[in-house]
Formats: sequence, C-alpha cells, structure tokens
Amino acid sequence: MFASLTSKDKWQRYLKSLKFALYCISHPLDGFWDLTHEKRGTYAAANTILIVSLIIRIMKLRFTSFIFIQVYWEELNILTYIASIVLPLLLFVVGNWALTTLFDGKGRLGQVYMATCYAITPYPLIQLPLMIFSNFVTVDEAEFYSAMSLISLIWIAFIAIMGMSQVHEYSFGKNILFLVATLFAMLVMVFILMLFFSMVSQGVAYFISVGKELLYRM
Repeated sequence: MFASLTSKDKWQRYLKSLKFALYCISHPLDGFWDLTHEKRGTYAAANTILIVSLIIRIMKLRFTSFIFIQVYWEELNILTYIASIVLPLLLFVVGNWALTTLFDGKGRLGQVYMATCYAITPYPLIQLPLMIFSNFVTVDEAEFYSAMSLISLIWIAFIAIMGMSQVHEYSFGKNILFLVATLFAMLVMVFILMLFFSMVSQGVAYFISVGKELLYRM
C-alpha cells in the first residue's frame, strides 16, 4: 500500500511538473526561477516535452500538406533525422553548462537540460494545430502558416534566453554574451567530434587493410 501511494505521489508530481511548462512559457522569469530553485520541474516532464516535440516533428513530415513540406521518403533516414535535432540540443546544453561553470554560472548540467526542454514547449503546442491546418489551406493562405511557424521559433528562442538567465542568475546582457559564446562552443565541439570520428575511421580502415593483407599472405 505504501509503495502504491508513493507511486501515486510521483505520478501526481509528474503531471504537475508537466503542467508547469505552460506557466513557464507564459511567465518565463518567475517560471524558470521556480523550475530550478523551487524544484517544480522534473526530468520526466522535460524528457516528455522533448519526445513529444520529436514525434510532432516526424509527424509533420508525414501529415503536413505537400504545399509546405515535400519529403522524399526513399532518401530519408529517420534515425539520422532525429539525431540532427537531438544532437544540437545536447551540444547546446553541454556547451552552455561548460562555459557558465567557468564564469560563475549557478545552473547545473541537469538544470540547463531541464530548462532547455521546457523552453521548447511552444513547438508541439503550435506545430500540431498547424500540421492539421496545413491540409485545409490554399497556396494563397500559406503566409499565415509560415508566420505562425516563425512565431513558434521566436517564442522558443525568447523563452530559452529568459530561462538561461534565471537558471544561471545572469543579467540580461551577460546572458546574451554567454549564449553567443555557447553557439561558438557548439561549433568547437562539432569540429572536435568530426576530427575524432575521422581519426577513428582512418584507424579502423588501417587495421582492416592490415588484416586483409595478413589474410592474403597467409
């Protein structure tokens, strides 16, 4: 019975933390402060928002009108497509945390991840109705679709800026500076990853060629 009660409490806290995302996107300063400092956010809710956003993004490829999106499924690798979305997000989280750790940022790695996921809440809220709406509009009405898509991205960017400011307790100017530095850090990490995988692939190719040569001589 105690275990059941504990499970129920966890479930209720998860639902409250998920609902709290709506407060964060409408009151970002207070919301993101409470998210981390008052512990009103959860990793479960953050992961849910991220997963739902990925599902909506994939659904857009399938169900959005061909007027707005044309997809060549024969050339599309879903896993690569998902990685192209998740990897930049993880690079942003790691890059932002790494830089702010060196310059008196208060946020921990998990808090940065949580705030970033909560910041993308507007994406599924706007893109799902737009996906349905796209199938009932003409080319002449396409500007409304494009404008709403742009609004969702601007909203996400604004919330992310406010969120990082509250997580790290930075002033607005300092926060903008470190967000720009985070983008630079992301480029550096991408370069290092590309260099690493290039060296690994060359090393594997070398040992494969040596192995083939030994087999041939034997």
